[in-house]
Amino acid sequence: MNTHNQVLAQTPISKTFHFPVQIYYEDTDFSGVVYHPNFLKYFERAREHVIGADKLDRLWNQYNLGFAVYKTEMTCQEGVEFADIIDVRTYFYIESKYRTVWFQEIWRPEGVKPAVTAKIEMISMNKERQLIEMPNTLLKQFNQLIL
Repeated sequence: MNTHNQVLAQTPISKTFHFPVQIYYEDTDFSGVVYHPNFLKYFERAREHVIGADKLDRLWNQYNLGFAVYKTEMTCQEGVEFADIIDVRTYFYIESKYRTVWFQEIWRPEGVKPAVTAKIEMISMNKERQLIEMPNTLLKQFNQLIL
């Protein structure tokens, strides 16, 4: 069992969320394959979808709290191409009052394995870019998404 699976076996994780993304020509390089930095954009959109744009806006403007990527591990196993409609699958766990860990996968239509996988660690920060605890109300909302 690899370390990723060992962590998940011992840690309560969220359900899997699905977020569809249409691949446009502008997302690709000269060969018609998605330019790899765009996968990070798709992952960001999917995380925003899980939390909710209104909630993120309220956290930032009322509670002085936002999130920043602390660490990313991404593996591209298969190309994603122009005109694909991919499924970004997302699940996460709460590591501490300061950090969440997100596992995200990009699946192509009819795929038998993920085309791209990522582990993204997010930290909570205030507007002065200082580490700040997530409020208990947010932790409770996150915990409601945990299986």
